[in-house]
Amino acid sequence: MKKKYSEKSHEEIMKDITDKLEKGVQEIFESESYKNYLKCMSKFHNYSLNNTILIAMQRPDATLVAGYQSWQKNHGRFVKKGEKGIKILAPTPYKVKMEKEKKDPISGQTIIGSDGKPEKETIEVDRASFRIATVFDVSQTEGKELPSIAVNELTGNVEGFDRILDALKESSPVPISFDDISSSAKGYFNTEENRIAVQKNMSQLQTVKTLIHEIAHAKLHSIDYKDIADKDNVFPKDRNTKEVEAESVAYTVCQHYGIDTSDYSFGYIAGWSSGKEMKELKSSLDTIKTAASELIREIDTRLEREEKISVIRILHEQKDKVPAITSGQKKPEMAPVL
Repeated sequence: MKKKYSEKSHEEIMKDITDKLEKGVQEIFESESYKNYLKCMSKFHNYSLNNTILIAMQRPDATLVAGYQSWQKNHGRFVKKGEKGIKILAPTPYKVKMEKEKKDPISGQTIIGSDGKPEKETIEVDRASFRIATVFDVSQTEGKELPSIAVNELTGNVEGFDRILDALKESSPVPISFDDISSSAKGYFNTEENRIAVQKNMSQLQTVKTLIHEIAHAKLHSIDYKDIADKDNVFPKDRNTKEVEAESVAYTVCQHYGIDTSDYSFGYIAGWSSGKEMKELKSSLDTIKTAASELIREIDTRLEREEKISVIRILHEQKDKVPAITSGQKKPEMAPVL
């Protein structure tokens, strides 16, 4: 796999790549297909952190979820027969009546009645309550196609594919498996099982890109949410930011090695951005550059080690092919050096 930008500093390389990334995503924002995509996405509910975790635990490869009726009414799609739903918590607030002391609207002081006691008034108060609801991932439905923003599967081979695949496996902080994934997802990082799954039998280019994307998730987004409440000023990132960061790292690392994933990455990042201001991408640029740089260094280290091992192996093989000189044999004459 060939590197690009070899005459520039590492910082200049990262800036060139991320500048190209921002420009490419911005061009997607200005397309007509993005407007249709946004209109469709606006019909999907934004789930709370707790429900996002519940969805990930039950179906880690889920991409878009909605209720049974919502799929039919809003998207013209129908849940396939026999599909098992994903259980989440749906808010069902209710009102209760209660009495409180009446306050003067100007002074804010309690109003005292003629009997010398505070006057009371009856108000309605919202109380929080939840019920179990069922949602389904898009892969569990069929029907009308959802609008897309040209996220086409990558095709083509990668020079030195086996070597880069081995280097990525070694660089991953969690185990990797190649599976038949039932959904449309190319791969996923399972936080519960702490492992990465990648769809098998994809093109070399799509496999490398997807694997880097999931390794970025494993390195950046494996926060233990059960402990988050105990930490001051630490907040989990939302799904949009996580996906933008992971795909941006994948694009940056691939671009560094001369592998162009623009056709896939630009549309993917635009799809997970919350608006044309690209706030997730811009706010995460330092994180993206740092994570990409670390992964590039790890890949380089492993590739260089493999190259040295290959050279040593070749030298040993050549040495084994040279016939040994037994006693009584003359050493072969060397050609004169001219």
